[in-house]
Amino acid sequence: MILELADIRIHPGQNAAFEEAIQRGLREVIAHAKGFQGFKVNKGIESPDRYVLQIFWDTLEDHTVGFRQSEAFTQWRAIVGPFFAAAPVVEHFHLVAKSA
Repeated sequence: MILELADIRIHPGQNAAFEEAIQRGLREVIAHAKGFQGFKVNKGIESPDRYVLQIFWDTLEDHTVGFRQSEAFTQWRAIVGPFFAAAPVVEHFHLVAKSA
């Protein structure tokens, strides 16, 4: 399993609309992508215009090739992109350890 971690900064005052949009985009677009396993979205406490999006994929290529190079990525960005104050910082991780 691969963890995609996206650090997202949105325009101030757009929280409610962004939270609706990101959930809609995850349910309607990303959830149907090959290799998708699930997601988590967290909102910053000290920085309320900052969100951390975690998406779990079967393989790195499911995200970087299968999704990012598809029409679904264009649909996803059309839903959430207008809220971005800057391009999200996206990195990928392998699981090393976890609690029970």
